[in-house]
Amino acid sequence: MSKPSSPAVHSAPIQDFSQCHVGILKKLNMLGELPALLAPAARAREVAENALEFFREAIFEHHLDEERELFPAVLASTEEGAEQAHVRAMVKRLTDEHRDLEALWKRLESGLKKVAKGQTSDISVAEVQRLVSQYRAHAQYEETEFLPLSQTILGRNSHHMAALGMSLHMRHTPAHVNATYI
Repeated sequence: MSKPSSPAVHSAPIQDFSQCHVGILKKLNMLGELPALLAPAARAREVAENALEFFREAIFEHHLDEERELFPAVLASTEEGAEQAHVRAMVKRLTDEHRDLEALWKRLESGLKKVAKGQTSDISVAEVQRLVSQYRAHAQYEETEFLPLSQTILGRNSHHMAALGMSLHMRHTPAHVNATYI
């Protein structure tokens, strides 16, 4: 006759199954977090995609407009002396800021492309915040200091303001439309 087994021997296989559930439940709890993470992940892709498009199509073009059209028009219309020196310093500051912002953007662009594709990215949160804060400061300076002064300078002669408007219009009119008027 065989001896009855001890209760510990009989419960060991059951205990093993029970321990498996602990691990399974832990992983299922992690999976349960997924729905809350999907919307932020989708928003991150959308924001990155929009930023890429916006910088390519608007920001760089805006900088070119200012540097090719606005800055030269204002400089050409300044009064010699202190006003001209002041405007030159402002234009240099704004142009330097454009280059700094563009360089910062270039460092972020590849990481943003990965985020837009839903891929893992080592994008620097500090650099993103730096780009946003520096651009805000740049825009604030331009809006409160440079553009009001530009309005005053170009406003002295309506022809200068009209020339700037026409130049910007022609720059942004599609080439095939410009060709029909030539």
